[in-house]
Amino acid sequence: MEDVNTLVNTFENFKGVLYNISQKVAKLREGIIEKFVSKFEPRKGTIQGHVYLPKEFAGKEVVIILKDVFSKHELLPQGTLERFKLLFKRHRSLCKLIEREHSTKMFSIVTETWNPVTGCLHHCKYCWARRLAETRLKNSKRYSNGFTPRLNKEEFNKKFRGGVVFVSDMGDLFGEFIPDEWIEAVIKHVKKFPNTFFLFLTKNPSRYNDFDFPENAILGATIETDKDEIYGEISKSPKPSERIEAMIKLDWSFKFLSIEPILDFSPTFWRKIEKINPFMIYVGYDNYYNKLPEPTLDKTLSLTKKLRDNGFLVLEKTMRRAWYEKEE
Repeated sequence: MEDVNTLVNTFENFKGVLYNISQKVAKLREGIIEKFVSKFEPRKGTIQGHVYLPKEFAGKEVVIILKDVFSKHELLPQGTLERFKLLFKRHRSLCKLIEREHSTKMFSIVTETWNPVTGCLHHCKYCWARRLAETRLKNSKRYSNGFTPRLNKEEFNKKFRGGVVFVSDMGDLFGEFIPDEWIEAVIKHVKKFPNTFFLFLTKNPSRYNDFDFPENAILGATIETDKDEIYGEISKSPKPSERIEAMIKLDWSFKFLSIEPILDFSPTFWRKIEKINPFMIYVGYDNYYNKLPEPTLDKTLSLTKKLRDNGFLVLEKTMRRAWYEKEE
């Protein structure tokens, strides 16, 4: 049998292999099984390699996830994969979506967007959607009144065939300014496609409890910080503390958290996220040079490490130094 160090190196050099298995290989000098795998990637062709696993994995289905999704220097936290057990069982395609190339502006798991309702009255200082609606799209019928909320009836003719659909990325479907009837119409359409995941994201998650969602709904909230005192001049949306409390109380299997654009936060922010217990967290900095009250990069990396250490899946978007930090 090959030297264990050779096995580890071969394993780690194959893009797409779950990182912590290599640590197990390093501890096992006997009873290792080998599996040849290949993966096709657009523009790159086919990547091939060998996966080495303890013999206990023989005959079992193995999920292969990009190691870059997780910490490169530590074992995968206990419980992370368990969070996806039901998800993989019902929709195995999602594990492939997690492997998608790094994205700075769109969530990597999203395969398409759907905008049955557009517009928002939260007036967030950093909102790219409002900026787009009031500039490049201002002459279109949908945005002829700027970013005023609008029901787009033509969107209810759309059909879906799997993947993850981001619902109303050009607005906030659950803002207090959206009628219940519009939301109910969206959910009714979603229920027609049980084999597709639908990602909802809002800054008013308290409204989630007012509606009956199907099992393929991912209920998300944008929570950029836990400091209410720095938020007043940034947005008219509900305070971060109110969103945190609403998500803690929300009883749902697939809760999603977007900490983007990340703002300065308290030392106990990670504890509040832990209470929310999201199955997936995205973290990223502002993409549009708004000079927001950002944390230092080191502080953000400390937060993501703490969350990973406690078993949460954390995916990174734009990660950079705060606008006021000097480049090294």
